[in-house]
Amino acid sequence: MFGTKKLQLSKTILALALGLSAAGVNAAAPTTIVVAFPAGGPADSLARVVAKEMEATLETSVIVENKPGGNGAIAASYVGRAAPDGNTLFLSSAGAIAINPPLYPKLVYNPDKDLAPISMLVSTPEVLVVPSQGKVKNIQDFLSETKAPDGATLSSSGIGSMPHMAISLLKVQTQANILHIPYKGAAPAIQDTIGGQVGGFFGDISGLVSFIKDDRVRPIAIAAPKRSRVLPDVPTFDELGIKNVYANNWYGLFAPKGTPADRIDEINAAVHAALKSESVLKYVETSGVDVSPTTPAEFAEIIKTDTKKWGDLIKAEGITVNE
Repeated sequence: MFGTKKLQLSKTILALALGLSAAGVNAAAPTTIVVAFPAGGPADSLARVVAKEMEATLETSVIVENKPGGNGAIAASYVGRAAPDGNTLFLSSAGAIAINPPLYPKLVYNPDKDLAPISMLVSTPEVLVVPSQGKVKNIQDFLSETKAPDGATLSSSGIGSMPHMAISLLKVQTQANILHIPYKGAAPAIQDTIGGQVGGFFGDISGLVSFIKDDRVRPIAIAAPKRSRVLPDVPTFDELGIKNVYANNWYGLFAPKGTPADRIDEINAAVHAALKSESVLKYVETSGVDVSPTTPAEFAEIIKTDTKKWGDLIKAEGITVNE
């Protein structure tokens, strides 16, 4: 009889121990932020500084995992298939969320059906740069070059990228003869701009500010309604008489669709806290991005507006992935 009671007590203690152990494992389960860009780039740097600050609020480790490729499709589809528990998140630019859907006839993911917006993190307008050693000193010089028989060339980080959208907007507003040269990423496009192989490059201010400060490229116009605090001497296209060339790239955080609302809110709160931290504000100051936290609903509305804007441009310009 006593042996049976001891056995039952031992089983109870073992069950409680296993239960507490499992609870501890669940509480400590790390959160992974999947980034659709290679390590070392602006998006990766942003993810790592934000992830570190989110750890304190979420009380668990936050890991950054890079899954570049397919204009963000690889990372987006990976997160879209993950368990909807908020432990696997997606950090994306506007490209994979608001540009890819109207551009690609068939996508392996659907942002509306597969992903739930959490919060925008930062935003950064596009800036047009030209070789610092070239003849082009301003937008008037550049537009003069477009009147040559072969026109002028502008590079982008790829078809469907935000730089590509900025080039298309400039072409629409000026009717200039500009040949778009898509590259596989910003790095080679910037290097060929520095070397003079292409006439210029549209890119995120955050990705170009170091090249500008080193005088390797010359900024001539910003695709935003107002000037940048880190490039106060560079005029906007509006100021130069070229209206409505607004191309603002943003980076935001997403969870798999079906993630509980309270979990979304928990991560949103962690994001907002992180964006107020000293380390993130230091990153913001040096990179030129603007902190842009939102509610999930606000972020969803921005995505809806941007998807229509870029979809209308893609249709009007006949932009295809085989351009």
